[in-house]
Amino acid sequence: MGANWSAPEARAGRRRFLGGAAGALALLVPAQAVWARPLPARERGAARIDVRAHGARGDGVRDDTAAFQAAIDALPPDGGVVQVPAGDYLIDPVRGVQLRGRMHLQLAAGARLRARPNAAERAYVLNVEGVEQVEISGGEIVGERDRHLGTSGEWGHGIMIRGSTGVTVHDMRLSKCWGDGISIGGQSGRGRPVRPSRDVVIANVVCLGNRRQGLTIGRSRQVRVYDSEFSETYGTLPACGIDVEPDAGDITEDVLIENCRARANQGAGIQLYKRVSRAIVRDCEIAGNRGYGIAVIGAADCVLDGNHIRDNGLAGVGVRPGSRGIEIKGNRFAGNAAQRRRNATRAAAAPRVRHVSVAKGVPAVRIGDDNRFAD
Repeated sequence: MGANWSAPEARAGRRRFLGGAAGALALLVPAQAVWARPLPARERGAARIDVRAHGARGDGVRDDTAAFQAAIDALPPDGGVVQVPAGDYLIDPVRGVQLRGRMHLQLAAGARLRARPNAAERAYVLNVEGVEQVEISGGEIVGERDRHLGTSGEWGHGIMIRGSTGVTVHDMRLSKCWGDGISIGGQSGRGRPVRPSRDVVIANVVCLGNRRQGLTIGRSRQVRVYDSEFSETYGTLPACGIDVEPDAGDITEDVLIENCRARANQGAGIQLYKRVSRAIVRDCEIAGNRGYGIAVIGAADCVLDGNHIRDNGLAGVGVRPGSRGIEIKGNRFAGNAAQRRRNATRAAAAPRVRHVSVAKGVPAVRIGDDNRFAD
């Protein structure tokens, strides 16, 4: 994809999957049921391999990790498609399934990858590390947070993408992971610079009830998140729907989050945290989160445009120290910061502070006249 910051983005998705019957449907299935967006084509060969041909049973009892790996390793050098028919496939996240470049892991409707209970602090059902041209689609990943055998760690992810380029994840549901539903970050090597992930697209995905984050966007460039939901995250902080947060010493830049929902998360709905630049949050519904609707902390040159931000525990948008160049325009705000609403004197003096809270001294924050405040 290699999307450019200045290139026009498709905006047909402005007819959101928010509210009404479409909103209720989005809790259960990806937004493709409402509207489908063209996705980038990833390169691969024509080979097609079924995981059952390499011993996968899909009965939810036998460990199918080795069979999945054997099917992937059997692809020819130019890659191809690994097909996963309907069934319940038990995967050991401690070993994980290691994807290769130039491949599509294609899960059929009714295909579920179930994480085997473990005590590891760090474990991934699917690992996409240091590869290019990968697509993952369909089906469901169910984590083991309800049956986890340990008490420490926060890195038990459904999909881990590290130091990879040209990756698309779409039309999937990821739930109950010990860490994140999906995590995007960099790949470190001995004596080599950290390699960020680039050109990653997440579309028509539902991440629900994960423990740390629905989606983490760490060390990366050119990330697009479309038509997806990241809700009901709880268990360990930050506990956001989406957390855009690079590791110390690196940056995250050129991120678009469009036509998504972040609802009922323990932390913020969406967080842009330190060394994040050129991020856009557009046409999203951000509702009922215990923290800020959108938290901007130490981020720069970001745009919050056309979102519906309501009923969050703190302000609808919180811009904290260290940030600069934040534009807030065309948003609808209602019912945020319940504690401040109960303070009638303060509310009368500054009604909008419940919705947009900007720390003193933050430079170049532009709040457009086209924002709407319902209360």
